[in-house]
Amino acid sequence: MKKTYIYSTAIIIGIMLIFQSCVPQRKFQELTTEKTTMETENVTLRENNESMTTSINEMEADNTLLNEKLKGLKSDTTILGTSLRHMTGKYDKINQLNDIMTAKSDALLLESINENKELLAELDITREQLLAKEDILNLLEADLNEKEANLNGLSSDLESKSKRVDELEKLLEAQQTAVNSLKDKVSAALLGFEGEGLTVEQKNGKVYVSLEANLLFPSGSTVINTEGKQALIDLAKAVEDQSDLEIIVEGHTDSDKMNSPKHPKDNWELSVLRATSVVKIMTANSTIEPAILSASGKSEYVPVDPSDKSKNRRIEIILSPNLDELFKIIEG
Repeated sequence: MKKTYIYSTAIIIGIMLIFQSCVPQRKFQELTTEKTTMETENVTLRENNESMTTSINEMEADNTLLNEKLKGLKSDTTILGTSLRHMTGKYDKINQLNDIMTAKSDALLLESINENKELLAELDITREQLLAKEDILNLLEADLNEKEANLNGLSSDLESKSKRVDELEKLLEAQQTAVNSLKDKVSAALLGFEGEGLTVEQKNGKVYVSLEANLLFPSGSTVINTEGKQALIDLAKAVEDQSDLEIIVEGHTDSDKMNSPKHPKDNWELSVLRATSVVKIMTANSTIEPAILSASGKSEYVPVDPSDKSKNRRIEIILSPNLDELFKIIEG
């Protein structure tokens, strides 16, 4: 650029010299002025050229820096591109894993939903079963309450009955003691008649005094003989002070038939009349209350030994304690 400027100046000076020799003074003056102006412009252009050169140098330096930065950026871009590719690959893998996980999650969610539906169905069934069991439990509880009330009533009743049983046992014990004492007293009173067809025994809570007919009566008679009468009087005296006593006199015959126009006409009548004779002797010779005595005839129908007629012909006096108090306790 500097060479072009020098060349242009030389041309201008050459032209001026030519014109100076050829042109008039006025023209020369114009050319001189123009020359000055052009020199001034030339200076200005040179300055501008230097400024532009400086700017160009600066720009070239900047360009060099920029190129270096560009190289760095390209290198960085290459690195970033590589990283980006790696990251893109990783991102693709992550997306694939995410798709797999999403698919598994959807499958698990669907399975969970199905399981929840099954569980809800089972829960509904279980709830219905629990409600049914609760209804049964309520019925059982009501039944239990009713049974408990009944049990309380039964317990009270049992306690009452237990009390009555205790009273009954005490009364039975007292009755047994009384029967034992009665038997001992009767045995002692009739001791002199042992071995003469008289026996005293205790059974079923009663005292049985059995007298064979030949001890009391002649054959076929209803009149008591002297020995038999004494035995009956001793017996009556022995029991006349006994309270709450029932005395049953039973007449028994053998199976031989009677056929008499007079009394007694048959075994029924004979057994009853003999029992009545015994009752009369006992009441006439003691303070026994007649109301506690009764006479009955069994005829031939309650034998003690079918093969021994003499044993079947007998009077049985049954001494039985009055059990009214006992029956009251049992019925209560």
